[in-house]
Amino acid sequence: MSFSRLPGACAFILAMLAPCAALADPAMIYLVRHGEKVDEGKDPDLAPQGRQRAQNIAAMLGKTGVAHIFSTPTKRTRQTAQALAQQNGLQVELYDPRAPQALVAKVKALAGTVLVVGHSNTLPELVRLFGGQPGADIADNEYDRLYQLIRGANGAVTTVLFTSLPPTGAAP
Repeated sequence: MSFSRLPGACAFILAMLAPCAALADPAMIYLVRHGEKVDEGKDPDLAPQGRQRAQNIAAMLGKTGVAHIFSTPTKRTRQTAQALAQQNGLQVELYDPRAPQALVAKVKALAGTVLVVGHSNTLPELVRLFGGQPGADIADNEYDRLYQLIRGANGAVTTVLFTSLPPTGAAP
């Protein structure tokens, strides 16, 4: 192939790949706050009830086809995410909670169902950025809210709220 044809060949390849990129947007995204934490230290571990909640979330989502799991770098979010990751043989990918748009762009480039584990002060913004409705603010003592964002064929996002057991906070 001569170099004069190279730009045309590149344009053709990009045109062929563009529909694949459009199809990559995951149809289902789950977002959840980390489980209950111990009250000690700057980066606390999960408390026993938080470890149980992580297991309950893994049981809830175990057969939903989650293919990608994202967590902030804190121990409590990683420990919450790890229960499902171990159950389904997946790796937990870390994201920076101060850069939510970078996470959204990365997730939107993926195919398959996604779980994002975050914090009470970051999840509502992530839900909005993914096109969902976060509802009321997440209270400090609320650990049971699990969002399911379903992207329809027309691109509209439906938000479904679940409660992971045991319930801890007032309903949104």
